[in-house]
Amino acid sequence: MKITHFAGALAIGLSLFAAQGHAADKGTIGIAMPTKSSARWIADGNNMVKLFNAAGYKTDLQYAEDDIPNQLSQIENMITKGDKVLVIAAIDGTTLSNALANAKAAGIKVIAYDRLIKGTPNVDYYATFDNFKVGVEQADSLVQGLKQRFPKVHPWNVELFGGSPDDNNSYFFYNGAMSVLEPLIKSGDIKIVSGQMGMDKVGTLRWDGAVAQARMDNLLSAYYTKSQVNGVLSPYDGLSIGILSSLKGVGYGSGGMKMPIVTGQDSEIPSIKSIIAGEQYSSIFKDTRELAKVTVEMVNSMMSGGKVPVNDTKTYNNGVKIVPSYLLHPVLVDKTNYEKVLVGSGYYKADQLK
Repeated sequence: MKITHFAGALAIGLSLFAAQGHAADKGTIGIAMPTKSSARWIADGNNMVKLFNAAGYKTDLQYAEDDIPNQLSQIENMITKGDKVLVIAAIDGTTLSNALANAKAAGIKVIAYDRLIKGTPNVDYYATFDNFKVGVEQADSLVQGLKQRFPKVHPWNVELFGGSPDDNNSYFFYNGAMSVLEPLIKSGDIKIVSGQMGMDKVGTLRWDGAVAQARMDNLLSAYYTKSQVNGVLSPYDGLSIGILSSLKGVGYGSGGMKMPIVTGQDSEIPSIKSIIAGEQYSSIFKDTRELAKVTVEMVNSMMSGGKVPVNDTKTYNNGVKIVPSYLLHPVLVDKTNYEKVLVGSGYYKADQLK
């Protein structure tokens, strides 16, 4: 009799445990990231895994190392395995239409993460930063730096760099920056000595720092043998490092050649160290912890049938539809505030920046 009671109690206990385990497992979220070559994507992936796991989801995090067929294969595998939602930071936002049609057919929701996915109706939401504002803040910082470092120079000699042409964000960064710079170019306060303007001329495929460095080398040898460059608009820290290497290679930052004002984005550790050293002038901080939080909130709302948080329903047209979006605010970081913004918020430890 006692054995029977014990067996019954054990069975009930096990069934409750199984039910609790099932309730805590809300399914798997597929997370497709572009590359580990940028520290920010590693942080994005880690932050999402941590928050999704805490919310009761399993995660399938994959990095494609900037190989488009590899990312397509990873996404198809996530669909085949039955992942509930796909969170995708696309390498090339124009190459995913067929894969996302398969996701739609399987009832899988899709969130474009930081990079808009284009040419498909099968992207449900977009989580990102205000990318036009990123460009505005980069250009404002460039102009501020030019005024500080070259107050007696007129016009300021400036060169422009853009991001990867296959990344929709690149155009928002560039257009935001040009909304500030074009009036100064027209007034004669800024001169683009090479004449190279427009994303078709200044874009940097795959955000490759070596490509940016080679282009800066060419610009210096072709246009600056008898004059000096005062500023370089760079949309990303990985490009800025290459640009700075090129500039230092011909003597900028030493002797009588002042270092030009060079902007950036993502507040990666090598670039923050460069800012502290007085080389790179500024960067844009995009807190990936906050972007991960928004993404998890979106997924939770979709899975529960609740209202998905968005704050922009007009800006991001992917060529087929306006994708409902949540835009976070970027923060400009320079030598005056990096400690407060980056260390004070706990994003980096002080020792990491030494």
